Amino acid sequence: MTQTDVLVVGAGPTGLTLACDLARRGVAVRIVDRAPEFPGGSRGKGLSPRSLEVFDDLAVIDQVLASGITHLPHRKYRGAEVVAEIDPEAGRVPTPDIPYPTGLMIPQWRVEQILRERLADFDVAVELGAELRGFRQHADGVTATVGQAQIQARYLVGCDGGRSTVRKALGLSLRGQTPDVQLMAVGDVEVDGLGRDAWHQWFTGDGGIMLCPLPGTNAFQVQASHELDRDGTPLEPTLERFQRTFDRVAGIPGVRLRGLGWRSSYRVNVRMVDQLRVGRVFLAGDAAHVHPIAGGLGMNSGIQDAYNLGWKLGLVLAGKASSSLLDTYEEERLPIASWLLDITSERLDAVLDAIKETGGGVDAVAIPELSQLMLNYRWSRLSRHPASRSGGPRAGDRAPDAPLRDPVTGAPVRLFDLFRGPHFTLLGLGERCAAMFGEVETDIVKPHLVGPGSLLDDGGHVARAYGPDALILVRPDGHIGLVADAAETGSVAGYLRSL
Repeated sequence: MTQTDVLVVGAGPTGLTLACDLARRGVAVRIVDRAPEFPGGSRGKGLSPRSLEVFDDLAVIDQVLASGITHLPHRKYRGAEVVAEIDPEAGRVPTPDIPYPTGLMIPQWRVEQILRERLADFDVAVELGAELRGFRQHADGVTATVGQAQIQARYLVGCDGGRSTVRKALGLSLRGQTPDVQLMAVGDVEVDGLGRDAWHQWFTGDGGIMLCPLPGTNAFQVQASHELDRDGTPLEPTLERFQRTFDRVAGIPGVRLRGLGWRSSYRVNVRMVDQLRVGRVFLAGDAAHVHPIAGGLGMNSGIQDAYNLGWKLGLVLAGKASSSLLDTYEEERLPIASWLLDITSERLDAVLDAIKETGGGVDAVAIPELSQLMLNYRWSRLSRHPASRSGGPRAGDRAPDAPLRDPVTGAPVRLFDLFRGPHFTLLGLGERCAAMFGEVETDIVKPHLVGPGSLLDDGGHVARAYGPDALILVRPDGHIGLVADAAETGSVAGYLRSL
């Protein structure tokens, strides 16, 4: 029997994000997947601005940005005629507080590849062909049977998708509904006769088809109405059937689909579990919540589930926090999952209405909330905000970025540079905060003064983002845990003791 701190089941974006976050904290982690080889299909193809911030923290943002594309226009047709073209994110440019204002189009297989490469930096590799056959919990941990071997882990996290073995073993159900919405056929194809400068979309009373170029490849992701059998039964997607749909719906001579790779059928489900933790076992991502693809939040929400859980497991395993901290994972992420189901269902309805009109398309899904930058944990027991302070972000909110300048060298520094890593960050805004820093446990918290003689607020952006004269404690996942007056000298130490 082998031992580890955390066993992660499932090596998609959720499991890989969690494994990377744990590994950089020095946690012993194993990540297993029953698949015999790494998947190559595009599947989820977009990262939200908030997920890009997570990947900034995990030190993979450069690779991610180099592998994707932003501001891809949506081009809508009637036959060969272009009837509308729109960039749903037009006008969104980086600002001091939001460095990644737009989503990134990138195939899911590439996201997973980048995360596996990052995980290898910590000498951790995905174990393929390793199927979880069962597990049992006991006082000290979880004993899992993976293949023919047994693994003793202190915690187990199920990131194994909508058909989760872990969820079923826990006796939890995905509760909700399967709306009466037509199946969608999806696949990766190469296309002759169409440019790669837009997401091409056709919608008619006889069906729909969309072809989206996948950056870094020669392929397009095709999303189409299913071809039907004589009795109305949807047929399995094939290259021939995708071509038939294109010819019927778009009808443009000379456009040929070829080289079908990954393919699948997608049915809308709106379901979630009613708990994310049972003892020493957790659920994250699609194992815990499945929903309409409108807005592309599935992969992104799983990434953020993992990001929320990782730092909490890390602190508990290091003996820096009590196990009750792990209860806040469910407390914080379960309401987000519920919101996720509501907003994606609402956006799906908006798209279905939009495509009935000439020039309508999936850009109807676009609303600011889908950036996920506004999601917060204000209700959490980990969020503490003084009633007397009205300006600036509140505890539980995402911590904004801002430019700073080193007072000695003059070199530029970003707040995100200070946040990056597996620690809390204490911002002291104003000279009154200086006396506070001696009381901070520096193995958990990295303190930074912003003011004369310390880091300089370059252009006053920090003051505009956070307000003046305050202590701001930023959690390892980039959310604000504590806002306190500079005179409240024991507030930070008290917060950390409460963990």
